[in-house]
Amino acid sequence: MTVNSPSNAGSGVIVPADLVQVGYVSGAYGLNGWVRIKPFSSTGDALLNARTWWLDKPALHDVDVMQAKMHSGDVVVQLAGVAGRDAAEALKGTSVQIPRSRFPVLPDGEFYWVDLIGLAVENLQGESIGVVHDMMDNGAHPILRVEAAMVSGADKPDEILIPFVGQFVRTVDQQARKITVDWGLDY
Repeated sequence: MTVNSPSNAGSGVIVPADLVQVGYVSGAYGLNGWVRIKPFSSTGDALLNARTWWLDKPALHDVDVMQAKMHSGDVVVQLAGVAGRDAAEALKGTSVQIPRSRFPVLPDGEFYWVDLIGLAVENLQGESIGVVHDMMDNGAHPILRVEAAMVSGADKPDEILIPFVGQFVRTVDQQARKITVDWGLDY
């Protein structure tokens, strides 16, 4: 995930401060300049709803989305200014970013992973477990990757993996920047 600060993109366009990497170009799709995007979410909703994306190749710049749709778990898209398979293939590996403010609103109890990064994690006993530094998906459910808090004299791993499921995650309080889990320090 990449978050940028406002700056001039070199073309007179101001880069939004809340850019978040939501996927990357995995290659061309067809012969007419469409590109295939590997989204970092299973639905690709953020990609499908944003009309302007930010690409980092050759340098960070904005591009208009002409058409976009899901196809076999990927997002396929026609971008303004990309004509032909060679032009689409040249974008392979490019980071795709959109402003966080353009993400669709989620129902209560659902969260974008980017919103969980940086939250403190503590257990039901009030003991600090650490801070979420990343998320991953094991196929069955998401997993919090927690950078372990330092406990003096304790032989503790650098990272703790906690399944992001109701059995273990009791509350997520984004305003307090805290996740409460049913997880012991000795797990």
